[in-house]
Amino acid sequence: MKGAGPGRFAGTGALCVLAAAVLWGTTGTAATFAPGVGPLAVGAVAMGLGGLLQALAATRQIIRNTGRLREQRGTVLLGAVSVAVYPLAFYTSMHLAGVATGTVVSIGTAPLASTVIERVLDGRRLTRRWLLAATLGLLGTALLCVAQAAHGTGDTGQASTAGTLLGVALGLVAAATYALYSWAAHRLITRRIPSRAAMGAVFGLGGLLLVPVLLATGAPLVASWSNAAVGAYMALVPMFAGYVLFGWGLAHVPASTATTLSLLEPAVAAVLAVVIVGERLPAVGWTGLALIIACLVVLTAPTPIRRRRRARSEGCSGLHQGFG
Repeated sequence: MKGAGPGRFAGTGALCVLAAAVLWGTTGTAATFAPGVGPLAVGAVAMGLGGLLQALAATRQIIRNTGRLREQRGTVLLGAVSVAVYPLAFYTSMHLAGVATGTVVSIGTAPLASTVIERVLDGRRLTRRWLLAATLGLLGTALLCVAQAAHGTGDTGQASTAGTLLGVALGLVAAATYALYSWAAHRLITRRIPSRAAMGAVFGLGGLLLVPVLLATGAPLVASWSNAAVGAYMALVPMFAGYVLFGWGLAHVPASTATTLSLLEPAVAAVLAVVIVGERLPAVGWTGLALIIACLVVLTAPTPIRRRRRARSEGCSGLHQGFG
């Protein structure tokens, strides 16, 4: 993969993405501690302020690479618009379908969207290994959605089911935009723009696009100290720190691999939703979660035989070639 480092750097990149995924997995649970704050405000403060902080921290790198960023302004703009749309769709999805389902649909289907994007725009081929993983991931996501929808039925079963379906649809929008801004950032990095400059430009511009949404919906964030604390946590920890780690990861692994590694996020989110929020996940839901983890394992853990074949035929092996 052009732009990716040797195997050891790919491993470091993978660890950075996994660490980011753990931080992201806390966002849905954190949002439940500010019940009076709507999902649009949560998304706007998290990604908006987090993005602006990234741009501020990377100001020098952005200035030094202004010329290259201008040359890639189409990619920058695509990434920024995707950054702005993603949190609005993501948090609304969790609000309607539940923390576990919203997170799993948004993140669980992102690797599929990312690989399709790379197939269409970069010409990367789809392997049988990827098809197996895609089947596991889609089946697991479907089982989680079914479990959550069935659990939400009752006296208000029709409304709950309709809300779940809308939440799933918004989760698919979130998955597509997540895949798009990951692809855009990785493309900028592979075109010799440092990761901090690339992430700062994309997320900073995306943060600016979210400012009007924050101004229109963010009043509840300052209504209490607890709401303000949730907003500050979301912006500083999972979004700012998480996406700094994600940017480092994208410098060494392709976007499709990074979004696949992010499947750790719904696992973290689902466990936190059960342990802290008190959501109940039926057995079929846990089965779905297990299938998504299996999808992650299939994509990121090549067998020794596969490694030897790659070593002989390509001269090198590593995580960044997982979709080769």
